[in-house]
Amino acid sequence: MPPVDRNNPKRAESSESLYSLMEFMRDFPDDATCLNWLWRTRYSADGLHALCPKCEIETPFKRYGTAQQRQSWTCTMCGHHLHPTAGTIFHKSSTSLHLWFYAMYLMTSTRCGISAKQLERELGVTYKTAWRMFHLIRNSLMEQVDDEPLSGDVEMDETYVGGKPRGREIRAMSRAGLGPMQAGQAAGRAKKTTVFGMVQRGGKVSAHVVPTQFQDAAFEQVEARVLPEASIYTDEAAAYTPLEAKGYHHRRIHHAAKVYVVGDVHTNTIEGFWSLVKRGIGGTHHAVSAKHLQGYLNEYVWRYNHRDDGQAQFLSLLLRASLPL
Repeated sequence: MPPVDRNNPKRAESSESLYSLMEFMRDFPDDATCLNWLWRTRYSADGLHALCPKCEIETPFKRYGTAQQRQSWTCTMCGHHLHPTAGTIFHKSSTSLHLWFYAMYLMTSTRCGISAKQLERELGVTYKTAWRMFHLIRNSLMEQVDDEPLSGDVEMDETYVGGKPRGREIRAMSRAGLGPMQAGQAAGRAKKTTVFGMVQRGGKVSAHVVPTQFQDAAFEQVEARVLPEASIYTDEAAAYTPLEAKGYHHRRIHHAAKVYVVGDVHTNTIEGFWSLVKRGIGGTHHAVSAKHLQGYLNEYVWRYNHRDDGQAQFLSLLLRASLPL
């Protein structure tokens, strides 16, 4: 893949884009180009020689025209076949590679995401195909890998994703003895899915759907991901009280008293991420089921964590797609 040309006359100097649609169409004009990119990236830097698993040495490979949908390269010494799409999300897919690449470009060229219905219209495929492509990209390529610990200043917060409660649901809570405000809050939380997030200031974010036993699930993630010497910032929720007893330096901001910033004590970073997620889901997807919410979170987390890549996010995702699942 050629480096991004910042002097490309097709892009204005004031543009924030690192990789425009015109550049995508130039680099990947058809299915054959996409397949050849996979071959060179996975097996053969020069396009002619590759390590043959059968010969156990680097041998010449040649691509012969065959009737199969996904073309392969053949070792000229022993006849062994290498398939560039084997083991990737493209394996056994009847959708062309060009459409797969374009779908990944669309997902990474927007901050708010793109719906499967819009992808259906863009690619000219069925809704079922578009949804399956997005599902695989979110849950296979954008899956959160929590191998990098969070350190320094770490903010934590929980949020609730879902629809607003109906009047009958609020009235049911009121009959249980709750006041009007408490009934509305209880009905809303019963209808929503709880999400717990952690973000290192200036670093990466992690967000996961958690069960109703919020505290246990949250502390499992904290102990697995946050270094003991980190300074943790949360709101006044009682669920975070045990943090100090576990040895963490814990500071709180009291949102109930309408206090949001005291010096360096705040949770504005994680709140800003929640804002991106909720406005993206509400504006683009309108509604997301609890079953698939984690996949959508993966997408927003992936874009946030790759915001400072030295290359376009599309190229980062494409390199991930070339690796076996």
